Amino acid sequence: MLKKIIAAGCALILFASCDVRKHDKLSINDPLKKQMVIKDPTAVQIIDSTYNFGKVTDGEIVEYNYRFKNMGTKPLIVSNVSASCGCTVPEKPEQPIQPGETGFIKVKFDSKGRVGTAHKTINVNSNAEPAFPVLLLTGEVVEKK
Repeated sequence: MLKKIIAAGCALILFASCDVRKHDKLSINDPLKKQMVIKDPTAVQIIDSTYNFGKVTDGEIVEYNYRFKNMGTKPLIVSNVSASCGCTVPEKPEQPIQPGETGFIKVKFDSKGRVGTAHKTINVNSNAEPAFPVLLLTGEVVEKK
């Protein structure tokens, strides 16, 4: 009986400590969430969506610029870029890409300690319609001799 009371008390405390409304208020006011809701969609042409760097030696840094072109009539705003792994660091353009202009998503991959096949993905959030495809970075990291 005492175990049931203790379990019920713990459940009640756990439930009371989870204020869902507070979490919702924070997520609505989160600046990153506001950036994700972008008005005025525009069209984009992806010039490079995959890059195979071939073979590199463990410890080398691979750098690549994925190209895209704003084919719409509104500025193209890249609000966020993220990679599937901490060893891959993408950089978004800081300024809007004007209609007719070409933009770049810069990516650096640190191969240190990553011996084997590399398959990294980069996600891009923007006001493009349709949305950016997932960008791929592939290759092979070989051991130092």
